Parts: sequence; structure tokens; C-alpha cells
Amino acid sequence: MSATDGDRVIDAIEIEVFNNRVLAIIEEMGAKLVRSSFSPNIKERRDCSVALFDVKGRSIGQAAHIPIHLGSLKGGVDAILRDYPLNAIKPGDAFVCNDAYLAGGTHLPDISIITPIFHDGKIKFFAANLGHHSDVGGVVPGSISPSAASIFEEGIRIPPVKMVREGELDNGVMQLIIQNTREPEDRLLDLKVQIATNELGSEQVLALVERMGGDAIDRAVDDLLIYTARRLKSRIEELKDGSHSFTTWMDDDGFGGDKLPLAATVTVEGDHMHLDFTGSGPQSRGGYNIMPTGVMATVAYTIKALLDPELPANSGLFDAIDFTAPEGTIVNPRYPAAVGARTTTCQKLSGAIFGAFAGLLPPENAMASCHDVLGAMVFSGNSKKHDGTYVYLETLAGGNGAGDALDGMDGAHCHITNSLNMPAEAVEHEYPLMVEEYALVVDSGGAGRHRGGMGVARDVRILEDGTTFSGRADSYITAAEGYDGGKPGGNCRIVRNHGTNREEEMSPKQRLLILEAGETVRMETPGGGGLGDPGTRGIDELAGDLEDGRMLEETARRDYGNEMVDRALALSK
Repeated sequence: MSATDGDRVIDAIEIEVFNNRVLAIIEEMGAKLVRSSFSPNIKERRDCSVALFDVKGRSIGQAAHIPIHLGSLKGGVDAILRDYPLNAIKPGDAFVCNDAYLAGGTHLPDISIITPIFHDGKIKFFAANLGHHSDVGGVVPGSISPSAASIFEEGIRIPPVKMVREGELDNGVMQLIIQNTREPEDRLLDLKVQIATNELGSEQVLALVERMGGDAIDRAVDDLLIYTARRLKSRIEELKDGSHSFTTWMDDDGFGGDKLPLAATVTVEGDHMHLDFTGSGPQSRGGYNIMPTGVMATVAYTIKALLDPELPANSGLFDAIDFTAPEGTIVNPRYPAAVGARTTTCQKLSGAIFGAFAGLLPPENAMASCHDVLGAMVFSGNSKKHDGTYVYLETLAGGNGAGDALDGMDGAHCHITNSLNMPAEAVEHEYPLMVEEYALVVDSGGAGRHRGGMGVARDVRILEDGTTFSGRADSYITAAEGYDGGKPGGNCRIVRNHGTNREEEMSPKQRLLILEAGETVRMETPGGGGLGDPGTRGIDELAGDLEDGRMLEETARRDYGNEMVDRALALSK
């Protein structure tokens, strides 16, 4: 049950026990953050994450929340270690940061609170958590615009600064931040919860240190990272040496124009893997750029998901892999490029990596492309709860790609996001809005031996004049690709006043559309790609699809043929 790294012997069971102790602390921090927060985006949608780092800035563990958040958390810890000598950090301090260029963030709404944990007078760890705040200022409510020309349009930029000094909250820093947002009260309360969450984590980590001893826990951290790297290297070594490439496409870069490529080449040499994103398009003129920390988090997610889903989530992963992201491209932009809408780009990049791995993994692990976007709807108007405005943010799931043995999952997030939906009841309680429909999108899953998952439709009615809507998504031109003969998934759509004589289909990239009371906005997210020849789909399965209304009969006849559909309809009668 043990292995060596040179002369070092590591017991896998001991490491598993230690890893689960750390994860238990982190998960409890995450539960407190969700349970205690005030804004719907955190308390309802759980758009937040927590993690633990050591004094060297190495990630020791991250809760199973939002994979992309690892980038901002790791970037924030690295920025603190860069900007502050260790002797300038005192017990009781806590830092706040969010900036993509000054603090390693991935976009400005993700505000991190990072708290040093002292033992015997020295920093031993950093407790860190992040909340996606529904607004941090900027040109548009929600602080994210696909057409933002620079980061200066996207809200308040926070370098690593002390928000708490030796146990005392710096109210000046707090006020500077919250008064630059559209919902200062929610920002104030949520940031205080984030500070308290780290205090809970610090207490529990210190209790673990006292139980194990300082030297023992240092060795356990090193062993955990070595074990992770060794375990991943063994997975890589099982693959054949060589390079495989794949390219996915975005509709545009936020400003219209040509399709934009996201390219990934995966190279395996022995027990090491390199990912090269050369060939990806130039940096976005809008907000779709990914900072290197976001690429790092995307790579960490994809490698874990594809090679070893149970692999501990820590920095040991990057002892076995590295990546190249050329400067001046959409995966490594030059300052001061906007980065607010980076999530969809990360989803597309994940899809490119998954596609490149298709040539490395056995056929039974094959998967068609997922919807690979994060469709977002942002409404703003007069608040029901307080003076000023509200900002309602909703990110929608879509259809995932079919696998070799099963249909794709309907209405699910994919890749680097993992937040929940806002319940319709919560939307209508919090905001002057009404959810007219929340349903799966008929005909959105790609046909195949196994069908792609279905996208989601959310239709929202406006109850007050002057409400603004902003939207961001992709794949209204491109689509999730099928695999091995499977058909592509459906496209994304935004429809104004759906089902009326004023119906208008619009680009999913909208900025400050002004709506009247009674109007509706509907977003339909893409479906996943199908896998295998549609002609080999089981008749029972096709009959079930038709009976459940997953596709129209005319669509089924187009994709599966008249003979199969006739047999399926006869079976269902």
C-alpha cells in the first residue's frame, strides 16, 4: 500500500485519510458560506468555492464546487505572496482581491477573501474562499458584457489589500468596494460572511495541526502532493505516446465577425503530458478572454475528469503536466483586455481538450461534444427590497454529449461550472419578475445511436417598465459536434416576446436591452451532440423519445428515417 519517490516512502492509506480530513474542513466551510450568505446568487445558486493553500502557495484541496474558481483562488494567494513579505502579514489579517491582472483573478465578480493561518507564530496555511457577486459595478448591471472593450468597463478592480487588520475590519476598504456596486448592502453582508467562513476554516485547520503536530502535517502535505503527481503520472503512462489535436469554435469574439477557434494539442511522452493551445484565435475584442489562471483551472478540471475523477484536487497535478498559452491570444490576452465573459471560452476550451483526448482514450470512454457554453441572463431594475436597483443573474444548463453506453444528460452544467439554478419561487420573491416557463428544449439533443442531452428554456416576464436585460452565450451559429456519425446538438436562442405577434429572435449577446412591463425574454440553451450512427439506435429508445416529446416526429424522420420512425410509433401505440 505504499510507494517510493526516490528514498521517500508514502503510505497511500495515510494520505487518503489526511486528504479526507482536509476535504471535510473545506466542505464545512463551503456549507457555512452557502448557508449564511444573503445574496441569491450565493445562497440559492451556490456560485462560490473554498480552498486551502500552504504557505508556499500550493493548493492542498478545493471543495467540489466550481472548478474555474481554482484559478482566482490560486492567483489571489500567489499575488499576496508576491506583494507582501511574510513578516508584514499578521495574525488576524484577511485579504480581499479580484483583479485579473493585479491579483491573478479570472473575472471581477469573483471576489476572494484569503486569510493566513498561523501556528507557533508563523504562517502555515491560507484559508481562501470566493463568491461570485452579482454586481461589482461597471457599465452594465452584472458587470459582464460580451462587448466590453477593456477591463475598465467591467467594475471595481481590487488588488490584494488587507480588509481585516489584526482582527479589525477596515471599514474604509469595505465601503470603497461596496459603494462601487449596484447592491452595496448585499455586497457588505456577503463579504462579512466570507470573512467569517475563513475564520471557521482557520479554527478547524489549527485543531488538525495541534492533533497531528506541525512537522507531521508538513510531511503530510508534501506526501499528498507527491502522491497526487505520482498517481497522475501512472495514468498518463498508460496512454500511448504521441500528439492529438482538436479545434472547437466560438461564434465570434463578442463583437461579431468570423468564427473564432479554440485549439488544443495534447502530447504524451512517458509519464508527462503537455497541452498546447497554439492555434487558438486572437484575443477577443470583447469580454471573452481567459487569463492564464483560468486556463490553469480548466486544464486541472479536464485532466482530472478524463484520467482520474477521484484524483485529489491539489497542485501536485501540475508536477505531471504543463501547458502553453500563447500571449496575445484569447487564452492569454494582453492588458487591459476584458475578461468578464471568460466562462464560455473556458467551456469551449474544455471541449477542445476533450476532443483531443478522443485519440488517446479507449473507445468506451468516447463522448460527443457537450453544449460547451454558459448561457447567462441578467435583469436589472428597481429593487423590491431596498432603495436602488437589483441585479438578477441566472446561468442556464444545457445538453451534454452522448457517451458510448448512454444518452447525454439533459439540462446539466458541463465542464468548469457547477452552480444551481435559481428556483422560480425565489426569483419571483426577490425580484419584480415572473418565470413563465422552465423546460427542456424539444429537438435540441443531437441524434445518434445514443442521443445528445437536451438544452433548457427559461422564459421570464417583466413586471416593471424600464427593466434592462443583458445576455451572453454562444453556439447560436456553431453547435456541439456529434461523434462517430452522431448528429450535432441544437443551437442557442434568445427570443423576445415568445409566442406573441411581437416575437423577435435575437442574438444571445445582448447589452442593456430596455423592456416594458409585460414583455418576456426567453433563452434556449444548446443541446449535446449524438454518438454513433442514428440508424443503429434501438427502436425502444426511439419510441420512448417520441412518446416523451423529446423530438418532433418530422425531426425524427429526418434524422432516423421513415422506416425506423414508423416502427417506433407502432411500438408506442
